[in-house]
Amino acid sequence: MNFPLEWTGPVSGLVFGGLFGYILERGGLGNGCRLTGQMRLQDWTVFRVMFTAIIVAAGGLWILQAMGVMPADSIYVPQTYLTAALIGGAFVGFGMAVGGYCPGTSVVAFAAGRVDALLFFFGLVAGTWMFAGAYERLAPWLEAGPAPQWLTVSEMLSLPGWVVVLALVGVAAAVEWVLSKQKTSAA
Repeated sequence: MNFPLEWTGPVSGLVFGGLFGYILERGGLGNGCRLTGQMRLQDWTVFRVMFTAIIVAAGGLWILQAMGVMPADSIYVPQTYLTAALIGGAFVGFGMAVGGYCPGTSVVAFAAGRVDALLFFFGLVAGTWMFAGAYERLAPWLEAGPAPQWLTVSEMLSLPGWVVVLALVGVAAAVEWVLSKQKTSAA
């Protein structure tokens, strides 16, 4: 069974990508100032929206697996190369801090009429193209370190999936509690 709705390939990607973009825009993430504010630890909208999405996705996957609708082995989780992830994360994080957009929000912002987002997206495409051209030379170095034997947080911590989902909810609740305390002390 292919989940959801028996859709596969580009159709499901376009439909669910469009829905995700709509949610990002409605959450205010099509505004580059939001992401920059998050990087400065001043505007927590990005954290709230994205962490909520992570909790919903993790909880939904756990429920689907518990019900037997989506077996865990039917979900492809690529091997992590920590060196490559750290270097790539540093470059993407720097670009996000400077440009105010991540790849998804740049598309959403451009669709909402922000021209600066198109320039950011062109920079993203150019950087991806340059990396793809240099990948064969970089691959031995990026993939040199041993990849971890675990693929998921649950496997890494040797905990059941429901505990990880509950911990995510706890982290979100703790951050909200701290933010609410900061807001009341500032008022």
